[in-house]
Amino acid sequence: MFAVRSLLASLLALAAGQAAAQEVWQLEARAVPFDDGSAGVPLAYEPLERAARPWRLCILYPHLKDAYWLSVNYGMVEEAMRLGVAFDVFEAGGYPNLTRQIEQLRGCAGGNFDAVILGAVSYEGLTPEVEEIAALKPVIATVNDIDDLGITAKASVPWYEMGASAGRFIAERHPPGSAPVEVGWFPGPERAGWVGFVEAGFRDAIAESSARIVATRYGDTGTEEQVLLVEELLDEMPEIDYLVGSGPMAEAAVSILRARGLSDRIDVVSTYFSHSVYRGLKRKKILAAPTDSPVLQGRLAVEMAVRALEGKLVVQHAGPPISIIVPDTADGSAVAGSLAPASFVPLFTLAAEDFQEHSE
Repeated sequence: MFAVRSLLASLLALAAGQAAAQEVWQLEARAVPFDDGSAGVPLAYEPLERAARPWRLCILYPHLKDAYWLSVNYGMVEEAMRLGVAFDVFEAGGYPNLTRQIEQLRGCAGGNFDAVILGAVSYEGLTPEVEEIAALKPVIATVNDIDDLGITAKASVPWYEMGASAGRFIAERHPPGSAPVEVGWFPGPERAGWVGFVEAGFRDAIAESSARIVATRYGDTGTEEQVLLVEELLDEMPEIDYLVGSGPMAEAAVSILRARGLSDRIDVVSTYFSHSVYRGLKRKKILAAPTDSPVLQGRLAVEMAVRALEGKLVVQHAGPPISIIVPDTADGSAVAGSLAPASFVPLFTLAAEDFQEHSE
């Protein structure tokens, strides 16, 4: 409890400093809200200074198995404390657990919560529940894409572009006419809302290059699952040139390739940025990873929820601009907005008295 209190005090001090500086977030809004295929419009976004009242948010995550969602959680804690709102977090335990997330979402419908922030495990599987809850309170989608029905706003980036960014990096290394290279592709859970878009972006980006996908392995983004998938593929195709896929896959691949003595022959590219991917980049064991600034996405989702509750929502769909990180650019600026501090542990409940006590 002391550690949690200490963390809350530190975050509150940070939030107070940010509020005093009157932050401006550099974002991209979608030209057509809820259409990731529409143009990204640069946006200097001025977040609210303070919530009008201590609203209570119901927040759902697919899981907290990897550091990506930990960073989203950190951003939400940071912003909730800055604005002065409370929340409870529920995580489904993984992308296969649609039924569990449906039950959690139904729990958000109760009068204890004013708004819902939803990191969905499925693109369409939650739509009936979302539509029912939307008649009662705002529903803000974050990170993972989801059917628009019932959604009030989205704090997200186009996952097609995340896949395309990774694909373009490989395509530039292996242009048309160069020696062919073989790619093992690990897009993530097959039925997750974001995976289809990442896969389409990656495949389109390498279509004209000399790189070709020779094996695809779908699976939940837990490290244990990804270790099994990487091991399986390397047993079948030890001569492969690239392993490309999710952050947990890249983390697993670095260790497995080192153990097999293949680090100098097989290259690794991640489709998103996390603590383990950052370490791999710094050690030059991972070649590249796009970042969608998950900390900032978490902050934006909370801020949008408060705006929706207070009738101040103007931008319905926005997220941070995507950038590609390579070993030479894996520095402090890459971490800012993307990664939670190494000491951060997930916070599932933030009560009104937590921030009120520290603000007195």
